[in-house]
Parts: sequence; structure tokens; C-alpha cells
Amino acid sequence: MSVCSLLVAGGRWRCFPVPLASSLFQALHNSCCRKKSTAPKKIIPNAAICDENTKEPGNALDKLFSSEQQASILHVLNTASNKELETFRLLRGRKSVNIIEHREKFGPFQNLESLMNVPLFRYKTTIQVCNSILCPETGGRKGKFQDNRLLRKFIKPEIARERLKAVNSIVSIVFGTRRIAWAHVDRKLAVLDWQQNECCQFMKGAYLSSVYLQEISSVISKMPKADLYVLEKIGLSIQNPSRFPVVLHFHIMEAMLYALLNKTFAQDGQHQVLSMNRNGVGKHFELMIGDTRTSGKELVKQFLSESGLKEEPRVVFPTEKIVCYRQMFSSTGQERAEELYDSLLQAVAFYELAVFDTEP
Repeated sequence: MSVCSLLVAGGRWRCFPVPLASSLFQALHNSCCRKKSTAPKKIIPNAAICDENTKEPGNALDKLFSSEQQASILHVLNTASNKELETFRLLRGRKSVNIIEHREKFGPFQNLESLMNVPLFRYKTTIQVCNSILCPETGGRKGKFQDNRLLRKFIKPEIARERLKAVNSIVSIVFGTRRIAWAHVDRKLAVLDWQQNECCQFMKGAYLSSVYLQEISSVISKMPKADLYVLEKIGLSIQNPSRFPVVLHFHIMEAMLYALLNKTFAQDGQHQVLSMNRNGVGKHFELMIGDTRTSGKELVKQFLSESGLKEEPRVVFPTEKIVCYRQMFSSTGQERAEELYDSLLQAVAFYELAVFDTEP
């Protein structure tokens, strides 16, 4: 297996084959990184200025790279094994699997634009992947900066990379005004437990601490143990006086869950409870319309269907519980279990954004 590596000779780009497996990084690094002074500055675009949801017409993506660069990228995409694709940080996890599946189903990629037909590949993501293949070392340094910025923006409080990489399972918790839902998911994105609990006494009359303590303690006693507990962080404004009771409720819930689940914090100072930005999860799954997040019900139904049909689904559900879980989606109106859907989506987003993308 070989890849077309690039060198500048006499002011012209030329190609020659080099081994892909062991010397892939070095060959591509030599072709793109070592000759920074002679390479045109606009050949590799700055993905940071590209809109994540933009999809240019025609072959606009191919025009961002020279023909020689396109040949090198396509050779890697069309010939590398799953293990070799995962040597690129941006292609770890589901992305490399999706490339292989798309290749087997539709044949080799004919151009860079066709990569956007693969699940999880949008315009900005595709540019970043192409840059990473051409110049892996530079892409790695850039990726770390983006990861740090992502964690600071979406996850509070800050947590060390080492702890994230060591996470084996999490409990993702989403609460509303009437119920609390949680999903226990391991790092293989296998659902170990997924349920909700009705809590109808929270917002009836005065805000009694004893009621909150009793209800939340009862729910926590049913939750499985995990390395981390991830709560949904909702950014509701208190400028609207009519929302104040709801905002107060969410703050009380969050504070009590932090206190009751962080059992060892007083001894080791290590947070076991984190908060994850709700809209950040929505953007990850493209559930946002403006500043409003839409229901994740259909997406979760899709995960359930894929779990029973695909050999390597994005989310793995226990076979014996798939029918039971599907029945939960038959409810409508006020009984819609949005907290239940959101707890699962939050768990998947946490792994894909915070755990998998921070691994070296």
C-alpha cells in the first residue's frame, strides 16, 4: 500500500509513491510542512473561518486544494484501512468506520466533495480532515487548541485530560420541572441503563428544601455508579420575571445534584459532576434552529433502529431492551419524554466531543 507524497522541485509539484503504514505521517509531513516557505499560503484553507453548516455548490471543496494534494488525500481515503485512518486524530472513532462503510457501499471517493456524503462529515469538518491528512503534525497541534477551547466552552468545571481519557462510563442526567432522566453509557457507546423518574412535587407551592432533598435522594439511589456524572446546563435568562420560578428550580436541582453526587470532593477535591452546555449538544447533532433547540426524539429513534440493523451502530442498545425502549416513543403530548431523549444525546455528545476528540 502506498500514498502519493508531494515535493517541490524546480518550482513544480511532483508526486512519487511512499509506504503508507509505517511512514505515512513522515511522508506527508515532508510534503507539506517542511516546505512552508515555498508553498502558496492559500493552498490549505483556514478551517476556522468556514461555517460548519456551509455546503458550497459544485466542487468548491476540491478547488481549495491543488490537484496533487487532492490525489494524496484521495489515495489515503480510498486505500487506508480502519487502523491506518485512525492514525489521524480527526478520523478516530465513528468517522473512520463511516469512511470504510461508505467506501464499501459506494466505491472509491472520486473527489473531496464526495466525502461530505459520509455521516459526520460537514463542510468545515471535511476541510479539517483534509488538512490533517496533508499535514498531520500541524493538524494535531491545532486540534489540541480547539479541544481545550471546546472543553472550556461546553463543559464546567474544567477537568484534566488524563481523567477524560480514563473514563470508562458516565451517567448523563437531564432534569425538567416534572422529571429526571439519566442514561448510563460506557466508552463504547453502549447503553447500560436508561430511564426516568417522575418528580411532581418540585414546583408545587413553596420551594421546600426538604422536598428537593427527599426527591433527589430517592432518584440518586436508583442511579448506577460511574466515573463521571454529566448534568445538562440550561442557559435561561432571569430578565423575564415570568421565568424566575423555573430558573430558580434549575439552579436548586443543579446545586443539590452537585452536592449529593460529589461524595468524595471534600477528601480529594476531584469533581465527579460536570455540567454540559445544552445548546452545545444541540449544535453537535444539528438540532438547533437559530437559538432554539428542537426535539431529539427522531434522532434517538434512528439510533435505536441502527442498533438492531447495523453491525457497528453509533449507539449500542441491549438487544433485550430495544422493544421496550421503542414503546417509550409512542407517547405524545404532555407525556413526551424529552428529558429521556436528551439524556442519551448528551451522553453520546460528551464522548464524541470531550473524550474521543481529546485522545492523542
